[in-house]
Amino acid sequence: MIRSMAHGSREALRSLALRHLSSEDAEKWLGLLRPGMRLETTTDTDDAAARLGGLPALPVGAEWPVWEGHGPLSFVASIDCARLPTAALDIDLPAAGTLLFFYFDGQSDDGDALVLAEDRESWAGARVLHVAADAEVAERGAPAELKPYPVVPLTARVEMTATEPWHPSVRAAFAPGAPLGNRYDHPVCSQEFLDALWEFDGEVGHQIGGHAHSVQNPVEIEIAEAVLGGGVPRDDPRLSEEAAGWVLLAQFDSEDAADMMWGDAGALYWLIRPEDLAARRFERAMFTWQCS
Repeated sequence: MIRSMAHGSREALRSLALRHLSSEDAEKWLGLLRPGMRLETTTDTDDAAARLGGLPALPVGAEWPVWEGHGPLSFVASIDCARLPTAALDIDLPAAGTLLFFYFDGQSDDGDALVLAEDRESWAGARVLHVAADAEVAERGAPAELKPYPVVPLTARVEMTATEPWHPSVRAAFAPGAPLGNRYDHPVCSQEFLDALWEFDGEVGHQIGGHAHSVQNPVEIEIAEAVLGGGVPRDDPRLSEEAAGWVLLAQFDSEDAADMMWGDAGALYWLIRPEDLAARRFERAMFTWQCS
């Protein structure tokens, strides 16, 4: 699948759209953009709102996350919610506290077990924890089986995010009868427009909120198929409805500075239903990963 994501200012994306689409289609497409926070590596730790790797500060008495029968989960990233411009996003992130992301990366079993959205038995292999700002915490050493990833501070910047034309939201706007997850006959699916978006910004990157930058097909469809138990035809309206009910919480790309390589230069994704995010039910977040 050709990737066609982009991140940037609304003005820059408007200029790009108007070069390839009619003014009416361009405005409709721009209306589907969503604000997201790009997380970029920084050497200024005072400016950091998040970090990859290192050791987590867990509530005193809390257990290190474990996938029963397989082993402990590796600590991937932490996000300091109080240091984010959360009001600029269209998802209801906590205003304070810390989000901690854990993933079973195969260190303890030489990659034998995989965490896959379609395998319900593996869902315990990825976890999001929200640690309240007033919780008593202590930095926790990693279990003996795990080697912590190097610490990489990240700074946050709000940008507008576009998504694939075969994403459910874009498909609904331009070709509601088209097969879900496939290209269709419309200028937003033209090779010229896809190439322009890719040249504008083809990097997956680390991100909070906004449209996910899927490496393959839209991750929302992948999650919907997993939740519905698989075997649902792409033209089944239940699949479109379920896919529309999930938003990106965070994505973490492969990162050389942190010695993180997810498959073949892939990325990790956590998605959540807006109502679960508003109720702080992070245990209901869903995980998937994709690589090229």
